[in-house]
Amino acid sequence: WRSSATCKPWQSGRFLPCLWERCQPPSRKGINTTAGQGQQVGAQEKQVLEDLEMPLARRETENLFQEQPETGNQYLEDALLRSYLKTHLPPKVLEEVNRELERFGNRLLTKIRPLGWECELNPPVFRQYDAWGQRVDQIVTCSAWRKMKEIAAEEGLIAEAYERRYSNWSRLHQAVKLYLFSSCSGGFNCPLAMTDGAAKVIESLGIPGSLKNAFDHLTSRDPKKFWTSGQWMTERRGGSDVANGTETVARKQPDGTYRLYGFKWFTSAADSDVTLTLARVADAEGHVKEGSSGLSLFFLKVRDEEGKLNSIQVQRLKDKLGTRQMATAELWLDGAKAELISAEGRGVASISNMLNITRIHNVIGAVASMRRMISLSREYACRRVAFGKLLKDHPLHMQTIARMEVQTRGAFLLLMEIVRLLGLAETNMASEQDQLLLRLLIPVAKLYTGKQASAVVVEAMESFGGQGYMEDTGLPVILRDALVLSIWEGTTNILSLDVLRSLTKSQGEVMAVFVSTVQKKLERASSTAKLAPAVKRMRDAVSSLTRFMRAAGSKGALTMELAARDFSYSLARIYTGTLLIEHAARPDASSTDIAAARRWCHQELCPAATELENSSYEAEEALQDSALVYEGSPARGSRL
Repeated sequence: WRSSATCKPWQSGRFLPCLWERCQPPSRKGINTTAGQGQQVGAQEKQVLEDLEMPLARRETENLFQEQPETGNQYLEDALLRSYLKTHLPPKVLEEVNRELERFGNRLLTKIRPLGWECELNPPVFRQYDAWGQRVDQIVTCSAWRKMKEIAAEEGLIAEAYERRYSNWSRLHQAVKLYLFSSCSGGFNCPLAMTDGAAKVIESLGIPGSLKNAFDHLTSRDPKKFWTSGQWMTERRGGSDVANGTETVARKQPDGTYRLYGFKWFTSAADSDVTLTLARVADAEGHVKEGSSGLSLFFLKVRDEEGKLNSIQVQRLKDKLGTRQMATAELWLDGAKAELISAEGRGVASISNMLNITRIHNVIGAVASMRRMISLSREYACRRVAFGKLLKDHPLHMQTIARMEVQTRGAFLLLMEIVRLLGLAETNMASEQDQLLLRLLIPVAKLYTGKQASAVVVEAMESFGGQGYMEDTGLPVILRDALVLSIWEGTTNILSLDVLRSLTKSQGEVMAVFVSTVQKKLERASSTAKLAPAVKRMRDAVSSLTRFMRAAGSKGALTMELAARDFSYSLARIYTGTLLIEHAARPDASSTDIAAARRWCHQELCPAATELENSSYEAEEALQDSALVYEGSPARGSRL
């Protein structure tokens, strides 16, 4: 919410009626005009007319101003977060983390949020030439953006995950801090995602000597040493299809380094210090190998020791719908010096760790945006008066916010489950089943929470009425920035197909782990009487999912491809609902925990099974899809 907004206390619940009455011509009806009072009536009429001519803001009876919502320490106001940490963290860890997060929440409120707003007001500017016509290709960022980088280092927003001072809980601790930071960060959560991903890749490679310095900078708590990283994968042919879309060529030099030549179409956080990127190694004759097996992973510094660009030319900054606080650019690599860090031809496999981390960050951003909008909505409902009473006293309004709250709670618990499993994996405490489950849940969570965030933020925006549409409230910023979450790091369909690949790669074992895990969690909750209806619905959904898998598996690849999206949604709803039930089955669970679990289970939990029964995944339906889309289109005759 924009802290600079000027608001006055709300005076009356009769906003529209009062405005309408003041805008009508004065009527004599009901005015006593008996002898001796005519002069008084005339004076009253004259005063009313003068009031109507007076500027609106100067009227003494002005009551159009609304009171802006005010939120406090995010950590202290997030009941679900606090109850989750209390349930899962060891007592000693909980004590320390609780103290640190309360301190961090105060810093977010008093220092970081205003800086985030400055980043929004002062987006990066591209300065291509200096005053004398020399090309400089300088991306100018505001002081608040640079301060965010310092704060990220001081707070250990990357370091926390790699220092492992809380063992397997370190990754969860980091994720919670990023969750609190995200909506205040002024877009700086994006470069942190890629920085975390780069650090993870280097760690997965064993931190080779040539990358030790880079790893130390990426995970430093010293603002003077801290580096951020980019992730330069998208080229002119598109983003997700890197196997066919990557044209950048790497030429080996006599000293063992490489020079990269190519065009990077979409490079987020273009002001970063270093980056990871994919390229095709050219042989002695200049030939390259096509496909994913021809891609290798490279590390490069964006600038040299003198601060000059590393044979990189900035073409322009992208004019984006949202995340305008961050510089996203088109770059020419014209012999950029780089280091090969993967085995030749193993670039996609090597960068997969980065993609997993950035997808988790995407989930963090999605949940954070939902929580922020609901926090503002519920506070506004305590201040805004409409039709004679506060919004919070209108049952339909509260029902709408409560439905958003259920979605947000589910998304939060799914996020916590993923980072819990990641923490186990990073400390060699994860079982094979844990690792299979993590591989499946990352794309599921990313695709589902991205969709949830768009829906919840739009709905929450509506809860402010016309104010939600006003740019200077700051609410449109949250909406714009949330819309990228279903696109960046893989669209919904791309990730749905990735879910299918995880099934194929594990030869179906991951589904057995998924079902087994859900059943165990439900069994532990089955003794809680108030959760019995939710447990039954969830067990029925698992049975439907199992039947779907058997039926779809006998129908061929096309059926599963057409079902991929609904199947992924089914996995997300079933697992998230199970987590809500598990949380509500705690001995100290609140009535709202139980209500959230029960309400989640009221929705259709396995849409894939329903659509299979509707014959939605038959080959004939696929043909009809194209016919529906292209009817009347000039493209129909030439392309179909």
